[in-house]
Amino acid sequence: MNTYINTSSKTRLLCLTILIALGSCTKVNRNDDVKLGDPPPVPGGYTNSSQVAAANLLAYWNFEASNNEVKSNTAPTNAVNTSSSTGIKGKGLTFNQGFVLYPTISALSTANAVGSCTVSMWLKFANNGSKLTSFFALSRDVNVETSWLTILNVASETGNHPASDENLYFHSWIGSYANGNRNGGDNINDYGNAGVDYQRFQGANKWVQYIMRYDGATSIIDLFANNIRVSNNNFRVRGGLGSLVSTIPTRVVLGGFPNASTGFTNSPTEGFHGLYTGDMDEVRVYNKALSDQEISALYILERQGR
Repeated sequence: MNTYINTSSKTRLLCLTILIALGSCTKVNRNDDVKLGDPPPVPGGYTNSSQVAAANLLAYWNFEASNNEVKSNTAPTNAVNTSSSTGIKGKGLTFNQGFVLYPTISALSTANAVGSCTVSMWLKFANNGSKLTSFFALSRDVNVETSWLTILNVASETGNHPASDENLYFHSWIGSYANGNRNGGDNINDYGNAGVDYQRFQGANKWVQYIMRYDGATSIIDLFANNIRVSNNNFRVRGGLGSLVSTIPTRVVLGGFPNASTGFTNSPTEGFHGLYTGDMDEVRVYNKALSDQEISALYILERQGR
């Protein structure tokens, strides 16, 4: 009889211990402030990339249904050696020494459209040891442009580095035509002392978010790679350039410089010019210099597919 009582007591004690343990395991869920399935907000309270500086977004390419610019539904006039592929967020566009040329997009074709601006995109590419690569260019019209250096050039120094180099070297040029002639500047993350003057970025053949930001009020141009400022401290301030002034109409080229190779008959193709080989997705052009917080939010959200 005593043995039975002791065994029963032990059993009851074991059951009570299990119930307490189970209760403590479920308590966290009852007190959790985040509902299951709700995406967490990012700095600034954003839950979707389309919310970031929405009022300042001039143009957007997501390559989901077509190569059209989404906000105006502008279709390209020419697309060479491109194909739909998997992007960082849904579909993307693959270039095989290719480019896409667009007619005038009205939001990008006013004198002060990109006085201050930010160009953001996701890319997957590598160095090639022979040709400079342009990803995005906002240019004067095809019959007017006489130089590959134009209003906006967002590029990389792929030609100065062998394919075995896993670091990427970003380079962007900006230009203003306030007096009819181009007055420009640039920034690069491949000059001087790495880690001091600029930051190295290792990311060949991986998806990377590349952002060029220009503030017309301060004449500061910066480059970002995956939310890291990689621009050269020696070239950040382009004194006297001020708010960029465009000549109109303008044209957009993805994957190439505005030169004879992409349909700009009066602009010579230089020996160091190449067409893009790699992938592209989520191209956005804003008419403001995004804040660091906005850049961080855009990076996190697009990387998560939101």
